[in-house]
Amino acid sequence: MAQQRDITAKPVVHRRAVVVGELGLSAATRRAIRAGAVAKGDPIAAAEIAGLLAMKRTPELIPHCHSVGLTLGRVEIVPSARGVRARVEAETVERTGVEMEALVGATVALLTVWDMVKYLEKDARGLYPRTSLGPVRVVTKEKSPGSTR
Repeated sequence: MAQQRDITAKPVVHRRAVVVGELGLSAATRRAIRAGAVAKGDPIAAAEIAGLLAMKRTPELIPHCHSVGLTLGRVEIVPSARGVRARVEAETVERTGVEMEALVGATVALLTVWDMVKYLEKDARGLYPRTSLGPVRVVTKEKSPGSTR
């Protein structure tokens, strides 16, 4: 039997999660992103919007995840030495946390960049030897003061 965890007895409190992740890309692709020369458009702008949309759809993707009303969703994608870095922040006032929403947002944002630049990353066999997703990890998970974890 599949079921969600019963959170009825948990208190409704302010909850916040921050996730960071990285997409490793070739030097040529990093230059194309910085120069605004990606054929499909601006992968950073597209990824930020995709990450926000994904955060809102998390319970549709993760079967045991509770629906939470986000009070804040923030996705920032910036160029990094290896490729691009995502920082995603999610907040809610609920009985359960928002780390899954932040994880999904970061991952989908980074995959959006990958999709937009994959033609630059492919080798002669159609593989992606220089492209890597991760790590993607929770760096902050908070509840309002006085609540238990």
